[in-house]
Amino acid sequence: MTATPDLARLGLAAPDLFRSVFRRHAAGVAVITARGEEGPVGFTATSLTSVSAEPPLLSFGVGTGSSSWPVLAEAEHVGVHILGEHQRETAATFARSGADRFGPATSWRTGPEGVPVLDGVLAWLVCRVTARVPAGDHRIVLAEVLLGDPTGTGSPLLYHQGRFGGLWD
Repeated sequence: MTATPDLARLGLAAPDLFRSVFRRHAAGVAVITARGEEGPVGFTATSLTSVSAEPPLLSFGVGTGSSSWPVLAEAEHVGVHILGEHQRETAATFARSGADRFGPATSWRTGPEGVPVLDGVLAWLVCRVTARVPAGDHRIVLAEVLLGDPTGTGSPLLYHQGRFGGLWD
């Protein structure tokens, strides 16, 4: 049994505490994509959340300092891709600053509404952005699901303790 901490001694939450706690929270891994004037952009997200079934809405967070943000700030449509545990390298590529995310190592095509669609994922969606809500150094993007494909096979990729893994890692 863990002893109850002295709450008065702990003080207010700081970014380090916040990050430490959320490293213990296992999350599914998605890649969000959009089409920009200078080509496709994308990033790895662990903040994907189902918001509503009627209408079908989802949300994800994106840092305003990320290289993808300028395109996402204007994009009318986004692609949402649920990664499988076989896609650890894809997740790492889209998480790495300065990486050639849509280079030869990434298999993708232009999908509906011009959205970049990644191949080999467990599922993908094309969504219409409905709102961008300020949230600290991020924006919470709300998007309505228009269409997609849930027929990929395999187990989901997870992010936990600072690394990508499968359900049984």
